[in-house]
Amino acid sequence: MPSIMRRTMLLVLTIWATITMNAQDSLHIRLDSLLQNPMFETSQVGMMVYDLTADSVLFQRNARQMLRPASTMKLVTAITALDQLGGGYQFHTRLYYTGTISNGRLNGDIYCVGGFDPMVDEDDVWTLAHELHTMGVDTLCGRIVSDCTMKESLEYGEGWCWDDDNPRLKPLMVGRKDVFTEHLYDALTSDNVVLQNIVFTDGRCPVNAAPIATRSHSIDQVLQRMLKVSDNFYAEAMFYQIAASTGRRPGKASDARGVVKKLISKLGLSSQPYKIADGSGLSLYNYVSAELETKLLRYAWLHGNIYDHLYPALPIAGTDGTLEKRMIKTAADGNVRAKTGTLTGISSLAGYCVAANGHQLCFSIINQGVMHNQAGKDFQDRVCQVLCEPWGTIQEALEQ
Repeated sequence: MPSIMRRTMLLVLTIWATITMNAQDSLHIRLDSLLQNPMFETSQVGMMVYDLTADSVLFQRNARQMLRPASTMKLVTAITALDQLGGGYQFHTRLYYTGTISNGRLNGDIYCVGGFDPMVDEDDVWTLAHELHTMGVDTLCGRIVSDCTMKESLEYGEGWCWDDDNPRLKPLMVGRKDVFTEHLYDALTSDNVVLQNIVFTDGRCPVNAAPIATRSHSIDQVLQRMLKVSDNFYAEAMFYQIAASTGRRPGKASDARGVVKKLISKLGLSSQPYKIADGSGLSLYNYVSAELETKLLRYAWLHGNIYDHLYPALPIAGTDGTLEKRMIKTAADGNVRAKTGTLTGISSLAGYCVAANGHQLCFSIINQGVMHNQAGKDFQDRVCQVLCEPWGTIQEALEQ
């Protein structure tokens, strides 16, 4: 009897393995057929699909080619930031003072210390100003100093096109504008603080300065806008948090690149000639591969402290963000969660989905040399539909 049971089990396993191999062969045929598109006579594609549940590569084509990722570069930044900083990380903007307070009068300076929080708005500035008044200060005589030494003075990323609408990279902004101290001045006067002989200047906050107040936003809040709507300013703010985490001040883009490269080494891909230029993907100097993006997504999936923050921030096909109008009424609708990327000649998509057999998948598709980005998007959407549909049999695949 035990012998019969063993033979039965072996037969079941053999049948199951055959079915699985048949389905995977069917998937290969379907994806290979998509790659016969005439667009690939004049353009390139790097692609990898990884079965996270089975821990194996399902499909790859030119997966190691060095390609420009466009905004899927934000995945590299997000995963590195979560790995380096942790999911509880906060972006801070702080107010300090030096001098003496006597009879409601502060004879000294106010220091506005920028931590490159991209979410700072007028309400934050007014709240900071009100905290000074709450301390009993009704008169200020001295300087209002902007401390932007958290990062290097360069206001643009390496390899950015001069004629693009690029964000300025300053760590003390309000609504993306360099108006923090002006807003603080207005907020203080509106709060009935008398300002005497005020001078605006740049400088560095002394280590002995006393704290007034702090305004903060979480890494989850920043990730939501950074990934859902592909906000470049938010991505660069995240990039410089990575730089600052090295302890160097001012933090430099090269410091952030060093942290990214350490994570790449952890993945076992340090021998590949990747080029990391910025955090948003705006730079034309970025060069990564579909393999790198896929392995980063796998790394995130294996580490809940990363995945639990990354996954909810990704655009959902047919639902929100940059995928709101894509893959609607297909098997990928509401299933695919992925980051898009678009630059002139580049269209990319990388993220997660669930196959019809319940397996979790991650993937990266980078189309380069596509003069009509819609062609790249259409190809990526069809790939995602294939991944989310039942793979069927080889015969069914050949008949399609």
